[in-house]
Amino acid sequence: MPGYLTTHVLDTARGCPAKGLKIDLYRIEGEARTHLRSLVTNDDGRTDEQILPAAEFAPGTYELVFHTGAYLDASGVPPEAPRFLDIVPLRFGMSEKAHYHVPLLLSPFGYSTYRGS
Repeated sequence: MPGYLTTHVLDTARGCPAKGLKIDLYRIEGEARTHLRSLVTNDDGRTDEQILPAAEFAPGTYELVFHTGAYLDASGVPPEAPRFLDIVPLRFGMSEKAHYHVPLLLSPFGYSTYRGS
C-alpha cells in the first residue's frame, strides 16, 4: 500500500467545513525545514489533491501549517490584535507507508487534531 497524506479542516464554532484555508506542508530534517507545497481547502474543508501524494511520499517528520487567522478574518470572526490563533503548526511523524490523515478541528480560541483514517 502506498503512503500519502490528507487533511480535513472543520470550523467547529460555525459547524461547517473550513473553506478557503491555506495550508503549507514542510519536511523536517534535523534543523532544516523544507517547504514542499501550499494548498487551499475546498468547499468540503479538504484539499483537491493529496497534500503529500504517494509518488512523493517518504517516511519522516513533517509539519502542516494552517493559516487560521486569515481564514477567521475572511469568515467574519471579529479580529483581535493580535489574533489568538493566527498560525497553527502541527509537527508529526510518518513512520510507515500508509494513509496518514491529519484533520484539524478549529474554533477562534482552540483547536484539536488526531490521526484519522
